[in-house]
Amino acid sequence: MARGWPGRKAPNLDRGEIDPAVEAPDDDVAADPAEAQESARDAGTSTVTTRLSAAARPRLSAIGAGAATRLPGLWAAVRPRLPRLLVCVGAGLLLYASFPPVNWWWAAIVAVALLTWVLMHRATTPVGALGYGFLFGLAFYVPLLPWIGSLVGPMPWLVLATVSALFPGLFGLLAVVVRGLPGWPIWFAVLWAAQEWLKSLMPFGGFPWGSVAFGQAEGPLLPLVQLGGVALLSAGIVLVGCSVTAIALEIEKWWRTGGKTGSAETAAPPAVVLPGVCICLVLFAAVIVWPQVRHAGAGAGGEPAVTVAVVQGNVPRLGLDFNAQRRAVLDNHVQETLRLAEDVRAGIAPRPQFVVWPEDSSDIDPFVNPDAAQQISRAAAAIGAPILVGTVLDAPDRPQQRPEFTNTVIVWNPGTGPADRHDKEIVQPFGEYLPMPWLFRHLSGYASRAGSFVPGTSSGVVRIAGVPVGVSTCWEVIFDRAPRKAVLNGAQLLAVPSNNATFNQTMSEQQLAFGKVRAVEHDRYVVVAGTTGISAVIAPDGAELVRTDFFEPAYLDIQVRLKTRLTPATRWAPLLQWTLVGAAGAVVLVAIRHNGWFPRLRRPRRRLSGHLRGAGESDGPPDDGDDSEAALRNESGGDPQTAQDTPPDAGGHHEFGRPEGAT
Repeated sequence: MARGWPGRKAPNLDRGEIDPAVEAPDDDVAADPAEAQESARDAGTSTVTTRLSAAARPRLSAIGAGAATRLPGLWAAVRPRLPRLLVCVGAGLLLYASFPPVNWWWAAIVAVALLTWVLMHRATTPVGALGYGFLFGLAFYVPLLPWIGSLVGPMPWLVLATVSALFPGLFGLLAVVVRGLPGWPIWFAVLWAAQEWLKSLMPFGGFPWGSVAFGQAEGPLLPLVQLGGVALLSAGIVLVGCSVTAIALEIEKWWRTGGKTGSAETAAPPAVVLPGVCICLVLFAAVIVWPQVRHAGAGAGGEPAVTVAVVQGNVPRLGLDFNAQRRAVLDNHVQETLRLAEDVRAGIAPRPQFVVWPEDSSDIDPFVNPDAAQQISRAAAAIGAPILVGTVLDAPDRPQQRPEFTNTVIVWNPGTGPADRHDKEIVQPFGEYLPMPWLFRHLSGYASRAGSFVPGTSSGVVRIAGVPVGVSTCWEVIFDRAPRKAVLNGAQLLAVPSNNATFNQTMSEQQLAFGKVRAVEHDRYVVVAGTTGISAVIAPDGAELVRTDFFEPAYLDIQVRLKTRLTPATRWAPLLQWTLVGAAGAVVLVAIRHNGWFPRLRRPRRRLSGHLRGAGESDGPPDDGDDSEAALRNESGGDPQTAQDTPPDAGGHHEFGRPEGAT
């Protein structure tokens, strides 16, 4: 049944009744009833459109007139803030440039320095800083996460980027709160580490993608991650950037107050000692740790060595549809393993002690499909070594009314078949499951294509060919707890099976950078196996030993060493993280007290009634209570009429008033 416009009867367009506004057709055309009906329908649509336009024209004119009157005021409000707005956008883009595929590690320091300049501006208030930090976050996360859109469409990608941008916004707000404290670059770094910790917990179970540390895989400060994990590396980068801004602000202040004229008596020396010491401490810590990191990459005598192979079978098509051809994916990995076996027999490649296949390399459950199990056994027998196979299994005790699966990696031995297994514990939102389906199914038609995976339980370690291998399946590698748990449970080598065929090359490049950070953090070789790439073997110093290209069947066969040393980050990084979070909370409270924002609770003095005072109850002069001007001045910490939002001096107090035009 045709639907008319609300509140308006649909025009009658029966076959013999044509709208009079339409010119009568020629006889030869009118003789065709179907064409006559189509012409009538077009005419009716034109009439409805004309009536709608006539009704909407006054409303649109009113909206346009209102916008015209508001635009000058809006521009007047934006114009003084425009430089800061543009700087925030540029800073966010620079932070993105520190990540793959650009890999400008130094851009993160410049980005933090620029954002800090905005937050330290005399006209930036806490609420304005929330907006500036949010804008900075949008400029960073929107170009960082477009691979989300390739899976579920643009709307969830933009929603995720917007939610993620709230955390830099929160940092901006709190940074302005604490900027009046002595040593503010240190507190800025602490606050940044705290907001990254918070973001690793929420939204959607945590989203650490975008931590500043993960953009430093090619940078000289990477060794810091072995001392204190991702939190320390991020805090170190932010501390350097904030210290650069502090030095620049002090020099600018000195120059403005008489340094440029040589008036020594009016221009105090710039207070650059503390920020300079902060920069030197960060660099010194990285230099101290670097020889040990480099030595770990070069190898040490007495460490046992094993030969490991990585098979990249490739997939028929990029995107989610590859699962419709999951048998072809399995066959590709079997064939590439058979090719490796032929090269081993020919002496071209060394015989591996075990082989690592990617995540979802057998998207067919081998426990339910004997044909899939037979193919995997064929590959294991040909190579004469166990294979770490990524597959999808039915979740135990799953509800009958809906399917649920586990993303599982199984050790498949030649002759005996399946053995040890790891069930992925941290599943990926929008890929392996859809968070808040009641919302996102209405935002994107692609949302229903997300999987139905549930978290499993695992120690994070599987034993294959007698070697304890820690497994962080794809998404898990960005969470601190997954590789750390595996290493603490005895892993001597880390494997990262991944399936990035559902995303794009940028996501694979970024994930490989995260693997480099984990290799240095835990002093372990990291083996990355991808269905379409990038597959690679990473040394404990973060160097790529070998890697594949995208979208090609290939294998890697290389000798690696098994490591047992526990780094300070492996042992103590969670303690450092909690220390930073606690320090962030404490410094915010201290800053609020320092700024005089805590209300002072007083016991009100009971005033005596006039007849009691007249009866001689009080011999002295009447009590003025706390209403005198002096009392008000003491209560507010100064004359409230003269409080200004002035820039903080070195080690001085910062009053957070709101002057005209402040943001």
